Amino acid sequence: MESNRVIGHKVVLRGKRLSDASKDYAWRSDDELARLDASMTLSIPLERFIASYEDEISYHSPRRRRFAIDTLDGKHIGNCMYYNIDRIKSEAELGVMIGDRDYWNQGYGADAVATLLNHIFSTTNIDRVYLHTLEWNIRAQQCFGKCGFVPCKKRRRYNGTFVVMEVYRGSWLKHPSRNGELATKKEREG
Repeated sequence: MESNRVIGHKVVLRGKRLSDASKDYAWRSDDELARLDASMTLSIPLERFIASYEDEISYHSPRRRRFAIDTLDGKHIGNCMYYNIDRIKSEAELGVMIGDRDYWNQGYGADAVATLLNHIFSTTNIDRVYLHTLEWNIRAQQCFGKCGFVPCKKRRRYNGTFVVMEVYRGSWLKHPSRNGELATKKEREG
């Protein structure tokens, strides 16, 4: 990671900053984004959010790595992370959100996931990365599939039914997304 930055084809992943707090607060207070993330809509005052945000970015956890997602020209459009890092099982869970709707359906999410996976598999000993996506969120499942994730089971949680998807280091090293080939065959030929 070059000076706390990981560069993809469309995005740059970088460490979180206090200046990200207002956008993160807006995204986490958005009902539609909360529904897509299977989370509760944030309802605390901004000042309280900023105080906890500052603590969170100041004290790093060995079980979690958080990144802001920027466009190549530096616009903050979302966040991603890997967490629940289990060094004994050599696995971690991945999460991603493109909060800025102007960047939906344009490959930014897929590039963020592929860039984060490349970072994880090239800089850690993690062998398996998994995620949970809502069963009805086909668009997210397709994005993760483009990045090498395969469904492995369904899991019922308090707020819905989820498809658990996973990717292993060995399969990632052979997957086209590792080399930035996220475009469909039609897009590559056209």
